[in-house]
Amino acid sequence: MTGAMIHKSALVAPGAQLGSNVSVGAYSIIGEDVEIGDNTVIGPHVVISGRTRIGRDNRIFQFNSLGEVPQDKKYDGQPTRLEIGDHNTIREFCTFNLGTAQDVGITRVGNDNWIMAYVHIAHDCQVGNHTVFANNAQLAGHVHIDDWAILGGYTGVHQFCRVGAHTMTAVGTVVLQDVPPFVMAAGNTASPFGINAEGLKRRGFSPEALLALKRAYRTLYKSGLMLDEARAKLNEEVLVHPEIQPLLDFLAASKRGIIR
Repeated sequence: MTGAMIHKSALVAPGAQLGSNVSVGAYSIIGEDVEIGDNTVIGPHVVISGRTRIGRDNRIFQFNSLGEVPQDKKYDGQPTRLEIGDHNTIREFCTFNLGTAQDVGITRVGNDNWIMAYVHIAHDCQVGNHTVFANNAQLAGHVHIDDWAILGGYTGVHQFCRVGAHTMTAVGTVVLQDVPPFVMAAGNTASPFGINAEGLKRRGFSPEALLALKRAYRTLYKSGLMLDEARAKLNEEVLVHPEIQPLLDFLAASKRGIIR
């Protein structure tokens, strides 16, 4: 606990491991099996429990519950984990649960994520890097969110779904199937609405890459082809436009089918 700043009303278990310059706010509770990396700031009234590891330079605001047991009736006290990376912002009233033995046993949140108030990340979810979760976005168990995805407020994602890289959902979107990379989605249930062109521009995608991705989107959604036929055509196009390879890889790995 070198240089840790712990408010006198906070409760930090003897076994907790706090890095240098960690700050723990008033009335927060840090459990026995918790690890917190250097320079992370824990606000007041935060509860961090379970086998939870949090990296460095995170900002965790008041009234969060991190590492509590999963909301899964099959959970029976197994030594599962929650792992949170570096440079994340977690706003008020978020809940992140431990993993379960029915999956990899770890709920993961990567690095540089911006997570707004009232977000729920259920057991066994795998969240990548540089994502944005607007207020009240909710993930059921076993959901995968790939890098740079943006979930609009009140987006709900069904268990076992995957949301691809560089996607964006509108407010109130209900995701019941996988959302392919680069795609914008909206509605209940989610439908595709083109590619996330503005986001891709901001991340340095070239005009040529954007054009290739727009053509790939049309092949997948506007050509009238069946999914297997569209994939076959995309397999030809990727030889000239490697930017669409992540889309092909995603389609090959999808288990729930994609939004249509």
